[in-house]
Amino acid sequence: MTAKHAATVRKFAILSLSAAVAAAVLLGVLSLRSPGGPGPLFASDNNQAETGQASAEPNQPDRTKEEPAKDRDIPRPDHNHPAFAERAEERNLMVARYIQDENVKDPNVLRAMRTVPRHAFVRPVDLRRAYADHPLPIGLNQTISQPYIVAYMTEALGLDANDKVLEIGTGSGYQAAVCAEIAREVHTIEILEPLAKSATKRLKELGYKNVTVKHGDGYFGWQEQAPFDAVIVTAAAGFVPPPLLQQLKPGGRMILPLGSPYGIQTLVLVTKDRNGNIRSKRVLPVRFVPMTGKVTER
Repeated sequence: MTAKHAATVRKFAILSLSAAVAAAVLLGVLSLRSPGGPGPLFASDNNQAETGQASAEPNQPDRTKEEPAKDRDIPRPDHNHPAFAERAEERNLMVARYIQDENVKDPNVLRAMRTVPRHAFVRPVDLRRAYADHPLPIGLNQTISQPYIVAYMTEALGLDANDKVLEIGTGSGYQAAVCAEIAREVHTIEILEPLAKSATKRLKELGYKNVTVKHGDGYFGWQEQAPFDAVIVTAAAGFVPPPLLQQLKPGGRMILPLGSPYGIQTLVLVTKDRNGNIRSKRVLPVRFVPMTGKVTER
């Protein structure tokens, strides 16, 4: 086993909800990453999906950039909240040990992970574990993702300062905050109203003025704010919701976990080229909570 495969197995074991699930997925890692394995499932009403095309490569975006709208001045995060000054050394250690050493290299992502105070997004009972490389419960059977996975998914999107991001699955708001440290604006949707309300309050208090939270079903995306340069989905589904593909800008990138909500899942990187053609690549075995709402009706 190469060092790279060993790191992947270690990371996936951490994400597994139980030792039994972890063992099952470890047996399937090779088939998931095999070029001959089944592709990600696209809904049948998406007539643009072409999974047989060349694979998308992380951090090599083919995107047509647009200048930010001149009539809207979206402020950057202000970092005035005391939480940003707290536990900075722990964040630095988290990034060095669990993220940078595991081959996440984008300097914008590393800076964002060092900046966002993860302890402000976890429950009081979990404060001691805030900077461990583990997912943590946030209530309502939801979790805040493992720091490595947050960094990995963010890096895969290749964000820059002009980007407009859609997130599906706000949760505590941590992933949205990380994206907001890099991108121009982030729009995030949460299907559970209590989490949408608490994330809105938390992000506002922390000074994330470039993040907007909406309570709703992420399956439908956010048409009023479309198109998006990047889409990130933080809950697992069996297929890519067609509205998310439609709202992805030509040249845009999407990352999401696909697979059984209670079994094997894989992070899939999806790109849309300038002609609207869809490409996909399986990149990492993972374990996420299931996406709910309209997506479960198929």
